[in-house]
Amino acid sequence: MEPVTLTTARLLLRTVGPQDTDAVYAAAQDPDIQRWTTIPSPYLPEHARSFTEQLVPDGWANSSMFTFGVFLPEGDLVGMLSLSMRSLGVAEVGFWGAKEHRGHGYTTEAALAASHWAFTQVSIDRVEWRAEVGNTGSRAVAERAGFVVEGTLRSSINNKGVRRDCWVGSLLPSDLGLPSTAPYLPSPA
Repeated sequence: MEPVTLTTARLLLRTVGPQDTDAVYAAAQDPDIQRWTTIPSPYLPEHARSFTEQLVPDGWANSSMFTFGVFLPEGDLVGMLSLSMRSLGVAEVGFWGAKEHRGHGYTTEAALAASHWAFTQVSIDRVEWRAEVGNTGSRAVAERAGFVVEGTLRSSINNKGVRRDCWVGSLLPSDLGLPSTAPYLPSPA
């Protein structure tokens, strides 16, 4: 799939490339991003180059991962968000916010925009969110975006060689007032 650009009231979501390597590298120096995400730590310039020049374009080209840099209109990188295909009709959202731009609702806004796009343009019927237990910032973003926290999965995340428990939640098209591409039959109450 060719990369797409999404806009919200305050943000521009677009693919990243070599021109963004320095900004990605700088933002990923934040110890919280390195602690709570699965990016390499320490995060080196070659990691940023590989991400912007190979991983992101390859994900779009083979429709396995749709990565958006989250930017302010004037060009500042405020975060990163990706939708990784997990199974037929299911994508997992992953995101981080640049330290200096946290607390403004940008990541929530980006998660909603990307999920809406996935539901309406990519035949996704479920967006899953996972975060290591204790990552309260990620959980707050997910809940503000409308994700329903469904539980805790034991030993479900491997973060830098250590198995960790994670929270899991989901967002469905109906949560945004959208139709699904496949019928949904919820379990009886």
